[in-house]
Amino acid sequence: MPDDAPIQIVADPGDPRVAAYMNVKDAWLRHKAGLDPGGSFIGEGRLVVGQLLRSDYRPRSLLIATKHLETMRAAGELDAWPSEAPIYVAEKAVLDAITGIELHRGILALADRGPEPDASAVLARCASAVVLEDLSNHDNVGGIFRSVAALAGVGAGRSRGGGAVLMNERTCDPLYRKAIRVSMGTALRVPWARLDSWPSALQSLSDHGFVTLALTPAPGSIALGEAVRRFGPGGSERGGRRVALLVGAEGPGLTARAMSAADACVRIPIDPRVDSLNVTVAASIALASLVVPPAG
Repeated sequence: MPDDAPIQIVADPGDPRVAAYMNVKDAWLRHKAGLDPGGSFIGEGRLVVGQLLRSDYRPRSLLIATKHLETMRAAGELDAWPSEAPIYVAEKAVLDAITGIELHRGILALADRGPEPDASAVLARCASAVVLEDLSNHDNVGGIFRSVAALAGVGAGRSRGGGAVLMNERTCDPLYRKAIRVSMGTALRVPWARLDSWPSALQSLSDHGFVTLALTPAPGSIALGEAVRRFGPGGSERGGRRVALLVGAEGPGLTARAMSAADACVRIPIDPRVDSLNVTVAASIALASLVVPPAG
């Protein structure tokens, strides 16, 4: 941690210095209502703070329990913390009173959202993509980010390569606290963007050199093994294109219009006595089968 890091003790849950952390369940609602000037998000836990410091997002401040501050300082995990971002330190009971929840991890970071990511720029850089339609469950969105990072690689910020996540407007916010936590912080490092004018915007995938594969058990879908032979690494119909996997919400799945925009519909063979796979599991299996894994 920098020697000039501004550590400030907080003893009063009503301290105005930590107003942004008060009732964190409402923080996202304040953002959506336009009551958060400049836009921010909150991340929770040591792993998330570590990913934040490796990302392009700018930390505003840290709220941390006393015992966790000493642990992170000793481990060097705050060495890259920016000196202009205050570190607020409090006992756990005070933290719980500030946030309105029992904060098991005892660490919260506030960071700037920055400008809305540009879909064309993200597609131009990434080596593969997962595209989400109408995913409203933060656990599933966070889980998919984690799988993309692990199986397609992290190509955060302006670097090339790695996986990316694209989504329509009805998909939930990947910078929501729970989504970030489930992603193990990778939602802060895997590039992402929203596609406008859904589903016509799916044409932009083809324009950027992607073959789009819709994951669905719908009749007429080809089996994953056939998809690998045709569209996997070295596949007969890959033709140098990158792979984009299109997935839909659990229950309704992909819309007919989204599936019609794909180059092929792909199903993962499962026991017929089971209805379907969780969307995160399905995306992970397809990524592991169709995308060249990151080196190492």
